[in-house]
Amino acid sequence: MAADVPVVVYPPAEDGGRRVRAGDRFLGMAYGLLDVADFLHRVGIEDADEDYVERSGLIRWLGGGPRAWATGRDAR
Repeated sequence: MAADVPVVVYPPAEDGGRRVRAGDRFLGMAYGLLDVADFLHRVGIEDADEDYVERSGLIRWLGGGPRAWATGRDAR
């Protein structure tokens, strides 16, 4: 999968996990930035790490930014 495919991270679920999708492909449930980075590695973005995930313009965050993992609260 090309690195220019948009990645969407959905709002936190009840358990704080967030669905992650690249294009029309569901990648999994993430419970932190490291999970998102792992999903990006699987689709060919080799240099993805927590800093990349937090700052990348490739990722669209719905229902809160990269630090929102628990419903209605920022991750601690």
